Amino acid sequence: MSYADRIKEVIDGSDVAIFMKGTPAFVMCGNSDRALQALRRAGASVTAIDVLPDPQIRQELSAISGWPTIPQVFVKGELVGGADIVEELEQSGDLEQKLRDKLGEGYADSRDETTVALA
Repeated sequence: MSYADRIKEVIDGSDVAIFMKGTPAFVMCGNSDRALQALRRAGASVTAIDVLPDPQIRQELSAISGWPTIPQVFVKGELVGGADIVEELEQSGDLEQKLRDKLGEGYADSRDETTVALA
């Protein structure tokens, strides 16, 4: 299976997916950490994908999303954006609202973090 297929599978199969530099346990980028922390504060369960093991992952991801930078956050298959956008949504209360709208009222009940390796 190609990276593109696996990326689409993660985006489509995850409530919240964050493509980041590093993992939640070992974040390798300040912007990735900012987006992850905003998702944590909003109570989201996240599936994290480290883009660093192979440059092809990042190239395929940007080709799919049309978004050039990392991190990239998706909710139920929809691109939300990067760190700045996720933080702005959190500060305005719109991040929790978007999560509630897409995932249902009890979305924060399971608060789980999974890391998926593509490489």
